[in-house]
Amino acid sequence: MIGRQSIKVRILYGTLYTLMGLLAMLTLFPFIHVLATSMSGSRAVMSGEVFLWPKEINFSSFSNLIDDGQLFKAMQNTVVITVLGTLFNIIATIIAAYPLSRKRLKGRNLILMLITFTMLFGGGLIPNYILIKTLGIMNTYWALWLPGLLSTYNFFVMKTFFENLPAELEESAAIDGANDLFIIWKIILPLSMPIIAALTLFYAVSWWNSYMNVLMFITSSGKLSLMVKLLQMIDTTSQNLLNANATSGGEGATMQNLVTPEGIRAAAIVISVTPILCIYPFLQKYFVKGVLIGSIKG
Repeated sequence: MIGRQSIKVRILYGTLYTLMGLLAMLTLFPFIHVLATSMSGSRAVMSGEVFLWPKEINFSSFSNLIDDGQLFKAMQNTVVITVLGTLFNIIATIIAAYPLSRKRLKGRNLILMLITFTMLFGGGLIPNYILIKTLGIMNTYWALWLPGLLSTYNFFVMKTFFENLPAELEESAAIDGANDLFIIWKIILPLSMPIIAALTLFYAVSWWNSYMNVLMFITSSGKLSLMVKLLQMIDTTSQNLLNANATSGGEGATMQNLVTPEGIRAAAIVISVTPILCIYPFLQKYFVKGVLIGSIKG
């Protein structure tokens, strides 16, 4: 009987591991294919020979994006947007979530109802544009940070996390004479590192990928984010390649042999995704724990 159960358990685990391996391969396939395309020669890309391994390896697509220096400036802008935007988000989320997680707060239900209302209805594109212009913060990063200061979903996740913390910790600290600021700084925040790390990753990825608001509110070329600048460079490069293809011989033919629009797009994807992939492993141990604890009450 025990032997039969052991065989069944092994078969079950083997099936599960096989399915998880297949799912992992399906998840990794798009990125590996894009990486191989970005490192392959133009002939191999255009003929469809590239699958999971680069053919005729060269880095012309990367050098085409990097050589003029605009990419590094855009990356610096994106780092500023991401770091400060994430910091403002976390501070605002903590300030909003902690008081509203305490039932003793007067008007708590009304405030939560108003916050929930923002998840269902929004002002729309044109009212937001008019608001930003009226505030006089067009072409500044405040036009990005202020409207995106607080994510309602992330607020509720953190509020739920705070509600699950033992009330006895605060009560004992209050008996010893600690005020609310001391309790938050010395007790609540150290216990909240998993949820803070998880929400930091959520906010940081959102800011790193910011595109639409930057396109609408930032007019100076020197302040554009990485995503917008990459799109502009892809469009410019693709148009240059089309013009080069229309010419005969000379530098146009050489350019056509070096890079392709597909290679440029693949290189842009690799450049934009790599920083987040480098940061994620350091936050992974907090990520799952923080999301689970902040999503389940009881």
